[in-house]
Amino acid sequence: MKVKNVLTGLFTLLVAGFAQAQEWKWPSDEKMEAKAREYNAAYVDYMKSEQFVEATKPLHWLLVNTPDLNESIYINGVTIYNGAAVGAKDAAQKRVYQDSVMKVYDLRKQYFDNENRWIENKAYYGYQYFRDDKTKLAEAVGFYDRAFEVNGSINPAYTAAYFDLVRRHYLLNKAYTAEQVLGIHDKISKLLEEAEAKGVDVSTPKSNVEALLIAMELINCDFIENTLGPKLKADPSNLILAQQIFKYSVQYKCLGSNSFLTALEIIDSDNPTFSTSQVRAMRYMQNREYEKAQPILEKALTLAENNKQKADVQLDLAKIHAQQGRKTAARTAAQEAARLDPEKASEAYTLIGYLYMGAFNDCKGGESRAKDYSVFIAAYNAFQRAGNNEGMREARSRFPSKEELFTEGKQAGETINTGCWVGETVTLATRD
Repeated sequence: MKVKNVLTGLFTLLVAGFAQAQEWKWPSDEKMEAKAREYNAAYVDYMKSEQFVEATKPLHWLLVNTPDLNESIYINGVTIYNGAAVGAKDAAQKRVYQDSVMKVYDLRKQYFDNENRWIENKAYYGYQYFRDDKTKLAEAVGFYDRAFEVNGSINPAYTAAYFDLVRRHYLLNKAYTAEQVLGIHDKISKLLEEAEAKGVDVSTPKSNVEALLIAMELINCDFIENTLGPKLKADPSNLILAQQIFKYSVQYKCLGSNSFLTALEIIDSDNPTFSTSQVRAMRYMQNREYEKAQPILEKALTLAENNKQKADVQLDLAKIHAQQGRKTAARTAAQEAARLDPEKASEAYTLIGYLYMGAFNDCKGGESRAKDYSVFIAAYNAFQRAGNNEGMREARSRFPSKEELFTEGKQAGETINTGCWVGETVTLATRD
């Protein structure tokens, strides 16, 4: 309570100081001046005692007869008419007082021309008064739009109220298209991101704005693909729309859509990052467009910020090389992935194991079964490094038999080089 009293006292002093700093334009007529001084003192006394309805009468006289008396009559006028509105029991009378608050702001603009100082406050009152009245929503939204126009932005704390008015105006009056709502949402999101970058805590308004958007059920994968997508196709230079599609596709898990890929291509070409290049390449790989994926991955490799990211790219490159039949390059990339990130070793050596399993037809000479089947021993060794028991079992089942080794005068435990592109020296073993 002490804190509240201190703040109240401080506010009173500030208002008083502000009023004293402004020029007082008392009427030149002595009787009018006397009446103006009397009414000015009267409404202030009523206001201090929170007799707001009583204060409206002398204040109204001042607003009509001495509109340029001093800016304090408008500052205090908002307090008085709002206080009267809060206390009013009759709905019609409450609306009269609320409209009077708006009128006070209009008169203040007319006589003191400093709208930038208070337009956000006017918008705040507009939200409080008119959010449940569909006939007044356009007016209430207009106050926030005006705040943007005058100041270029609004207080982040007011963003949820602004977007709630937009939501209501859209739902009740069909005042916007879905795309227009999303445009306003993007404007608000940008504002909040800029404030957050400056150290402002915007977690609450950001959460509230996102909750309002979700509740509107504007966005789903069909909307992204069939409404936003064609617009981007018609105007592929529209980076803002591409960013919008990208953002919503990620948020609503629509990563498989053609629109997402188109947006991703535009964004990645304009300002590539590791993430955009990696995801773009993954989409090409999913579509089996390996020739398109490879240069994008190679670009991602130059954008990677750490070994873990580089390992991810090398592993994807290994898969592309394997699909394209470049087995040596695939092995090299997989080995590099394992070197860069030990957590990738299992996947990397599993890939190498299957490369070796598929090397039999490439490498068999038909003269020595021991040598021809040695590629499966090399595969077994790779699977063993990977910790892939299933792969080990599969590879062992293709080892030469004891009889086959005996026939060639060889025995388990001897070493042999697989030859061919595999080029591994392995220890002979049998499947039985």
